Order: sequence, then structure tokens, then C-alpha cells
Amino acid sequence: MTALAAEAEAAPPRVRRLGLADYIATWQAMRGFTANRTAGTADELWVTEHPPVYTLGVAGRSAHLPRAASTIPVVRTDRGGQITYHGPGQLVLYLLLDMRRRALAVRPLVRIMERAVLDWLTSHGVAGEARPEAPGVYVGGAKIAALGLRVSNGRCYHGLAVNIDMDLSPFDMIDPCGYPGLRVTQARELGVPGTLEQAGEELVSHLERLLP
Repeated sequence: MTALAAEAEAAPPRVRRLGLADYIATWQAMRGFTANRTAGTADELWVTEHPPVYTLGVAGRSAHLPRAASTIPVVRTDRGGQITYHGPGQLVLYLLLDMRRRALAVRPLVRIMERAVLDWLTSHGVAGEARPEAPGVYVGGAKIAALGLRVSNGRCYHGLAVNIDMDLSPFDMIDPCGYPGLRVTQARELGVPGTLEQAGEELVSHLERLLP
């Protein structure tokens, strides 16, 4: 291993705080970053939120698309999973990782992402759960965090979306994550204090602690 690669391996992920960012532009930037990275490229965590948009993963089915006319655009993207909604007040945390360098497979990485959200909720006195058959994090049967990844040549992008303080009504137009009738919730309704920016800092800290 080169000295540059060894340095990148030892360094924690760099954190980029993007603020409110267009979904398609951010997705294209992630793809470009992943395609152009080298053995010495440091991993990154991107913290952002998006204007209203529905995103349909590679397994997405048209049956789960909005059931009525909507001004919210639908983007067919390259992450795993089905359809979900992104909007202001939702924390989106993208993981741009060299999984081979970290000796990580997809399933263990998904568990790490879920554990970071669960530990964050626990720190605020909220008990959540993960479901092996349906990745994500749930509180009282309602989903608070959705996950989806894309892996290319041992490197991943996309990540997780956590509902903090947002308008949840657009979820009523779809089958969230492909599950008809799935309820969703958010941190504000669960009494979790703090802003989206504070939640982002806390979740980044939990992820950094859990990543190998």
C-alpha cells in the first residue's frame, strides 16, 4: 500500500456540509466522486437536505408511484430500494466509502447505519428498532429513517435519510419504501430536541464511532 493510501486509510471520513442542495446535482456529484476516486482518496460523509423530490430506487415499481397528480418531481436513481420522499427538514447523510479498504460488506454497513440512528435515538430517550427484512429504523411501527446504497467497484455512495422536522404529508401519496400503508414519523413528533444541523452533527459522530 502506498503512503498516500495508508494515510487515507487511517484518517476518519471528511465531513462536507452541503446545506439545502438539489437532489440530481448531488447525486451526479456523488457518482463523479466515486468514479474518479483512487486508492488514496479519503472517504467522505455528506450532510444535506433536499428540496421536495420522490426518488425511485433500482428495485422501484411503478405501482408505488404517487397515486394522484403532484407537483413533486420523481427521479429514478441508482440506489437500492424502492420509492421514498425527500424534503426540507429531513436529514440526508451520504456515505462515500471505500468498502474494501474498510473490509466492509453491504449487510454489515447497513447494520452500522441503522445502529448509528438507533444510538442517536437512545441518546434522546427514544427506543427504536431495526427490521432485518425491511432495512431502516422504526419507532412504534412507524419509519423514521430510510436507507439505500449503491456499490461500484467496492466503493459506495448514497446513504440514509432521517425525518427530523418536516412536512410528512407527501409520504401519504406513495407506498413508502414499497410498503402500502407504512406509517412514518419524525424526531419532532417523538420529542427529540434540536435542529436538523444538530442532529447531523450527532449522527456523524455516531457513524464515525461505528465505522471500522
